[in-house]
Amino acid sequence: MKNKEYMSIRKMIDYADKALKYTKDYNFEQFSNNEEKVDATVFAISQIGELVKNISKDTMDKYSNIEWIIIKNLRNKIVHDYEGINLNLIWDIIENDIDNLKEDLEKILSENDIEEGQ
Repeated sequence: MKNKEYMSIRKMIDYADKALKYTKDYNFEQFSNNEEKVDATVFAISQIGELVKNISKDTMDKYSNIEWIIIKNLRNKIVHDYEGINLNLIWDIIENDIDNLKEDLEKILSENDIEEGQ
């Protein structure tokens, strides 16, 4: 795994952590009524999608359990139609997907640390 790809995955984990931190102790109503929380969380999620461009096809194929294209497409939706973002979808991602994504990304780093150390 190339260093740029490795660092991009590390940054994706950091943005996932930020999105989780921004929404901690919030319910959907509190979140959706807090413009700063929405903006910060949506930005973090969009950055995860932006970083997908640095992930090689080999890595995407090897870790096909991660929905790389959907993540990238969500970023495009956010950037090109910010006013049309469905906050229910964003909340669903926070509640149901981002922890799993973070775990999957950490697994990639862990497996590649081992491989690089051999």
